[in-house]
Amino acid sequence: MSNAVLNNKTREWQAMSREHHLAPFSDYKQLAENGPRIITKAEGVYLWDSEGHKILDGMAGLWCVAVGYGREELVEAASRQMRELAFSSTFFQTATPAALELAKAIAEIAPPGMNHVFFTGSGSEGNDTVLRMVRHYWTTKGQPHKKVVISRHNAYHGSTMGSASLGGMKEMHEQGDLPIPGIVHIPQPYWFGEGGDMSPEAFGIWAADQLEKKILEVGEDNVAAFIAEPIQGAGGVIIPPDSYWPRIREILSRYDILFIADEVICGFGRTGEWFGSDYYGIAPDLMTIAKGLTSGYVPMGGLIVSDKLFEVISQGGDFNHGFTYSGHPVAAAVGLANLRILKEEGIIERVRDQTGPYLQRRLRELADHPLVGEVRGLGMLGAIELVKDKRSRTRYPSALGAGKLCHDHSFNNGLIMRAADDTMIIAPPLVITEAQIDELLSKARLSLDLTLEDLPR
Repeated sequence: MSNAVLNNKTREWQAMSREHHLAPFSDYKQLAENGPRIITKAEGVYLWDSEGHKILDGMAGLWCVAVGYGREELVEAASRQMRELAFSSTFFQTATPAALELAKAIAEIAPPGMNHVFFTGSGSEGNDTVLRMVRHYWTTKGQPHKKVVISRHNAYHGSTMGSASLGGMKEMHEQGDLPIPGIVHIPQPYWFGEGGDMSPEAFGIWAADQLEKKILEVGEDNVAAFIAEPIQGAGGVIIPPDSYWPRIREILSRYDILFIADEVICGFGRTGEWFGSDYYGIAPDLMTIAKGLTSGYVPMGGLIVSDKLFEVISQGGDFNHGFTYSGHPVAAAVGLANLRILKEEGIIERVRDQTGPYLQRRLRELADHPLVGEVRGLGMLGAIELVKDKRSRTRYPSALGAGKLCHDHSFNNGLIMRAADDTMIIAPPLVITEAQIDELLSKARLSLDLTLEDLPR
């Protein structure tokens, strides 16, 4: 959109962006030239920009706005807590009712044997905390040499030094001299992109076996933990073949290492269960949480800790780690209200039984599009692979930016989809209706059509 046709207020805000604001994950030169799209209000599953355009939010913000925008119950919970107790730290043997009640509520929905919660301000901070806690655990057990954490290539676990190291995204590693020592990576279970001639089942077994291979290479006595998202989100909604998680469970049962499930995206209903770990029947020792915990209304993250792990660290003296905003009372109050909405309105059950299956059926109709090599999804997660040739799964040259083209067409058509290279991904609010899913798929197909027109035949 030409800057000449923008209203004065939009131009004023874009000038502020150029002059003062450093946005995350942005090319600052490009952002200064184009100017950001200014989002000014939201309701339900829709956003509006400063030019008055209505946009269906197919990404729930950043995977987080589970119960939709404009929920007065969450606004009221924050307001009430601010009036009563706007802030109190959880340092120095103090606590607040809101933080304690939220910890109890989370333990009640967590997998069995996970009854303790450490609060942070984000998922990135949660995964930094995981790194600290698993090393503290092994040191307390008298095995300080068990420090190495195994993760996966193309995983996303946050963007701090520790969490970005745990992640496996090469672009992030290249900019920070990462990963830090003590973190190693194995292949991801991405059959479409990396499975070659193997069947999905065979590839799932192969990918899982890389965990055992790495444990033996590093030495079990040196390995502290394995961390993984049940479904890789930012990496491209990578849903492992059905053979993957059963084999991982089998491998973990043979070795004395901890398992960390990063539930920042999958947690709080996105798979149609409370956690992705519930869906796959995996039993983590720690679970990182954030995003859907407060539906994004207030920043909050944390980790759920198993009784097994707590029994050890509770004997280890001070855990010298924490954040000013750990267990922030306002965030905790919003989290409690958010969990209440998810339960009382049966939102997760509706995703599991109704809207999730409907989204997946409609999404798979896009498989007939000439630009689409694969469609996959689960619950309120979906991915559309853009290819030049369906049979060989050949991509367009990266310089053409097929994914970025599709993202831009989508945004201009009133739909937010995200591009992970040439994989288009969606994760709409859990409250999306079937009629809104129809709208989402109609706009997605139009965006694919326009993208195909822009690409060389």
